[in-house]
Amino acid sequence: MATATNRRHMTVDEFCEEIGIARSTFDDWRAKGRAPQCIKLPNGKLRIRRSDYESWLDSLAEVAA
Repeated sequence: MATATNRRHMTVDEFCEEIGIARSTFDDWRAKGRAPQCIKLPNGKLRIRRSDYESWLDSLAEVAA
């Protein structure tokens, strides 16, 4: 079975755990357009591509520099 670190997509819970935020913070960021791009599955659940997560982190580093 694939672990969270080698899958191409992460759940919102995995994302929140990885960066240490509450789900409500993620929802707020998403509403404001500050979260990484998400994929909405047919069942309504969200996934985040690891590549989008990495790009999002890189964009934060550029702002902080």
